[in-house]
Amino acid sequence: MSYEQELYKIITPVKDNTLKRLNRTKKWAYGHNKDHDIVVISRTGQIGDIYDIQGLKIALPKTPSSVYKNDDNKWKQLDKPDLLKKVKTIFDWKAYPEEQKDQWYDYIDEEFKRREEGFWFSNDNTPTYITGTHYMYLQWSKIDVGAPDFREANRLFFIFWEACKADKRCYGMCYLKNRRSGFSFMSSAETVNLATISSDSRYGILSKSGADAKKMFTDKVVPISINYPFFFKPIQDGMDRPKSELAYRVPASKFTRKKIEVNEKLEEIKGLDTTIDWKNTGDNSYDGEKLSLLVHDESGKWERPDNILNNWRVTKTCLRLGSRIIGKCMMGSTSNALDKGGDNFKRLYNDSDVTQRNKNGQTKSGLYALFIPMEWNFEGFIDEYGRPVFTTPGGDVYGPDGELIDVGVVDHWDNEVDGLKSDQDALNEFYRQFPRTEEHAFRDETKNSLFNLVKIYEQIDYNEGIRNSSVVNTGNFQWVGGVKDTSVIFNPDPNGRFKISWVPPLNLQNKTIVKNGIKYPGNEHMGAFGCDSYDISGTVDGRGSNGSLHGLTKFSMEDAPPNSFFLEYLSRPQTAEIFFEDVLMALVFYGMPLLAENNKPRLLYYLRRRGYRGFSMNRPDKIWNKLSVTEKEIGGIPNSSEDIKQAHAAAIEMYINDHVGHLGDGNYGDVYFNETLNDWAKFDINKRTKFDAAISSGLAIMACNRHLYTPTSGKNRPKLSLNISRYDNKGFSSKIINK
Repeated sequence: MSYEQELYKIITPVKDNTLKRLNRTKKWAYGHNKDHDIVVISRTGQIGDIYDIQGLKIALPKTPSSVYKNDDNKWKQLDKPDLLKKVKTIFDWKAYPEEQKDQWYDYIDEEFKRREEGFWFSNDNTPTYITGTHYMYLQWSKIDVGAPDFREANRLFFIFWEACKADKRCYGMCYLKNRRSGFSFMSSAETVNLATISSDSRYGILSKSGADAKKMFTDKVVPISINYPFFFKPIQDGMDRPKSELAYRVPASKFTRKKIEVNEKLEEIKGLDTTIDWKNTGDNSYDGEKLSLLVHDESGKWERPDNILNNWRVTKTCLRLGSRIIGKCMMGSTSNALDKGGDNFKRLYNDSDVTQRNKNGQTKSGLYALFIPMEWNFEGFIDEYGRPVFTTPGGDVYGPDGELIDVGVVDHWDNEVDGLKSDQDALNEFYRQFPRTEEHAFRDETKNSLFNLVKIYEQIDYNEGIRNSSVVNTGNFQWVGGVKDTSVIFNPDPNGRFKISWVPPLNLQNKTIVKNGIKYPGNEHMGAFGCDSYDISGTVDGRGSNGSLHGLTKFSMEDAPPNSFFLEYLSRPQTAEIFFEDVLMALVFYGMPLLAENNKPRLLYYLRRRGYRGFSMNRPDKIWNKLSVTEKEIGGIPNSSEDIKQAHAAAIEMYINDHVGHLGDGNYGDVYFNETLNDWAKFDINKRTKFDAAISSGLAIMACNRHLYTPTSGKNRPKLSLNISRYDNKGFSSKIINK
């Protein structure tokens, strides 16, 4: 089975006639094009292929009529002139004989052009474009193994980064990666690349600790700068191998009496006045500074008391003047366990989704999120053309080092996973270090989990494998014609608040029974909903918990998947009334009852006022005569009782063991909502208010199994004696038979 990649796709958002017309006049400007909502990274005025990389539409330069091709038909560092071995600095160049310089001017000009516009070369007979930054990394950067290899994953990384630089709405990138993917070297190379062509600028480095930032500076940034050719290297002040600051400026010159007496003419030499430095890790690192580039290495590993979210709020202001973005951030990391810094990085990464923008066109964080699965960039499984070897090859495939690759990276990864399944913590650490999905990257430790994490994570992995977006539809419910209390329809909407995996057939939709003016659900035998509501529309800090609703089917003879969660709602609309109406429409559409917590009663009063008291289930653990006045009035179940808390947790545990993860014979559960699964994985019975999805899903399970909670009568009834006297009826009179 061939591997189906979805890292990028070529799209056609621009009409062919428009593209040709603007190419002919070279009118495609570098930057964000509002008319077509694409980011142009071409500096030639012409564009070719348009890539969609995780929601960001990027227009590449037009393919030239001829591209560079060497004898090996793949990337190889271009030959460097012998002159570079002799000329180390601009001062050496000035001392070189003038008649010998002329032959090198065209070469130097061409290198500057490639640095700015990028480079095209033939890779296995395919015209391949790399950005100028990528070219500088491959051609002129020295890393720990010498010259970097060309990798397709890195090509896409640099294309995405170039789009971040070109887009004036963007503060940079938030890159979720796997270990040994080369980010530290690539970001170091970009730091030197930008610093050596910028004047009056400052470039900063942060990592998970000050020692790590210093090591990146001394072991990566400084060596790359030292090995630049003289025509790319500005005049440097201070030591050749500085420890804290790399300064591209003219060293102070000491005037001597002799110089003044002989009236020696000194040629004025200009420096860039640009510096690269690093800071100790802290929430206020670089506070108040003005930066052209901030490299955030290992940002998913900031442990308490340091907080990457707090630091980003501070350093974000270092990259702008008013509303104008003047600098960019290059952030990349694997993720620690959630309680060791990973949770903050996860929030920052999720806030960087390019498909979720405010009215200014910016993401919540200002950054653009990029995730490259490990199979795209795992050492030992990249062929000589820089392409990942996903599946075990049928013939001979060789790596850039000439080593034979006889197994695919996906097969290799699966084998590692199989060997770690008996040690869940080791498995989760492996997932975080080498993630194939975003879920893997943020996989948490298992030691504090109340439920069976093996089964939960089996289900999550299965969902990711089937790309559960094809199973789950997103949208909103709406009254037909906008007339309330009629029929409800579901409208698909990628930004909708509901996620559903099953819709009942038409004859089962909107089934409502009216008794004495009160509406009751017509599909009560098929399933039920659980809800964790809220009463207050807004909160002071704007971070109130979500309203949560889950739908679950029972086993029935109807056309419905049995024991299956079919609906997930995790949202906090602007007003509580919008949430209440959302819940009501879902109940009506599916015709199923609701079990909700009644300690936040506004939702239940809302249903009663609208005539839907029959949809609100009474608590299943008490008979009618034992209910309180309020419980009789609106229904629901309290969350304060310790018995209810234990029963709720036991219900989730029962469901996970029976219906989640691998069920045997290659079959898996059909809980397709990963947010709910992750909430179960983190659930803490002593801090229930933090887990909205777990609360409502557990109530749905209790509602569908309410017979388990039916109370038994506490009366002791005496046994009735049913002994009946027996008679002998012989003769004229009956005689009792004594025993």
